[in-house]
Amino acid sequence: MKLHYREMGEGEPLMILHGLFGFSDNWQTHGKKLSEYCRVILVDLRNHGHSDWSEKFSYEIMADDVKELCDELNLSELILLGHSMGGKVAINFAQKHEDLLKKLIVVDMGTKGYSMHHDHILRGIHSVKLEGVSSRRKAADQMNEFIESEGIKQFLLKNLFWKEKGKLAWRMNVDVLEREMPNILGQMTDDEVMIPTLFIRGELSNYILDEDIEDLENQFPDSEFATVANAGHWVHAEAPGEFIDILLGFCLR
Repeated sequence: MKLHYREMGEGEPLMILHGLFGFSDNWQTHGKKLSEYCRVILVDLRNHGHSDWSEKFSYEIMADDVKELCDELNLSELILLGHSMGGKVAINFAQKHEDLLKKLIVVDMGTKGYSMHHDHILRGIHSVKLEGVSSRRKAADQMNEFIESEGIKQFLLKNLFWKEKGKLAWRMNVDVLEREMPNILGQMTDDEVMIPTLFIRGELSNYILDEDIEDLENQFPDSEFATVANAGHWVHAEAPGEFIDILLGFCLR
């Protein structure tokens, strides 16, 4: 599948893959900052953002989509960054196409399986009655019963767009994402990745625990870990300054 993407800056290529329910817009502010140092490519994965929808959805397929984009843009010596679900796509890509990568950055995601914890988010999404909603503010009001966090609500509501006059729609393919949730959260294969890899985790997040690090070091022998204090799963949004400093420190050396 040909993925939608946007580019900014020049120099060494850095591709960024967003997380579940996200899209490239979530990384635009960071992309502008990073474009002062390199060529930034912000990608919409399938069933997200401006990329096409498909009933086919797996990490292998999404990694193949990324490979098609790399071929289209003639990319090599690529620094690949993925957050959350995008981190798993990036890992899968590295397992299959290590020769195309210079470095790998995985933001707050491990390779272990995770229990279902998106129930309240899915209920919040389904609570929005698109036929009768005339503004994002009204959509947010409908979500209030299920989602307390204002940040999460605003993150999800960025996916709403005017499909036609007076009619809102989701940019994300909710039905397929909900159906595939067990696979999205499932454990990854333990194939080794030998390229330099940086894991960035939030101190308040439980996606990479201290006890996970040994297994990750075994699978990624050339890896290092950075923990951002007082940040959760959306570490790049919660501590943008420290996140950018850590990222550039790894990318530019």
